[in-house]
Amino acid sequence: MQDLPFGAAIDGDQLWSQILNRPQSRPEVGGGRRAALFLDRDGVINEDTHYLHRAEDVHLIDGAAQVIAAANRRAIPVIVVTNQAGIARGRFGWDDFIAVQEKIIDDLDRTGAFFNAVFACPHHPDGSPPFDTPDHAWRKPNPGMLLEAAMRLPIDLKSSWLIGDRAGDLQAAKTAGLAGGIHVLTGHGKDAGERDAAKALGGDGFQSLAAGSISGAEKLLPLLAG
Repeated sequence: MQDLPFGAAIDGDQLWSQILNRPQSRPEVGGGRRAALFLDRDGVINEDTHYLHRAEDVHLIDGAAQVIAAANRRAIPVIVVTNQAGIARGRFGWDDFIAVQEKIIDDLDRTGAFFNAVFACPHHPDGSPPFDTPDHAWRKPNPGMLLEAAMRLPIDLKSSWLIGDRAGDLQAAKTAGLAGGIHVLTGHGKDAGERDAAKALGGDGFQSLAAGSISGAEKLLPLLAG
């Protein structure tokens, strides 16, 4: 495997974490925990090409960079939480994941946008060892990646939101105790039953909203910034 990029680590359980915090100011005294914007990756930030593993196939979804940059300007942490079953199924490896991830980061950088952190789970029950952990705590719809982010960064989960293209993304958000989630129609968002399943998660203090794409979520940012 090539050297890992800045801030990245793969632990003994083959889980990816990359902390990319950049200095951000916020008009408050004493700092403290803040609301974060969690994003699924494929189908939300970039087009989902089915097991995306080539940098040349990376294409940002219209509006994604603008929403991320707007969150950056408001000092809202932007955190990617992505399942990567393609690794478990042998479709690609960590080197391919790194190449794709670095291309996304570079494309965003050219627009003045950036992530604060990225978490990725390669496990899948149909995967090959060592990626075959059934129902791994990090694999969405489980909340492990979001909970890990809150342990590693000063995040207030109960006031945070997530944008995803699958009901499972929003289920992870609800289980982690987030304020809400936005289901988008890009990526797998148009698959049969996904929108209805996402909407059904609303309630018990969790808001489930709908948008056409990530660009429709920009109106949420003032709420996150407090």
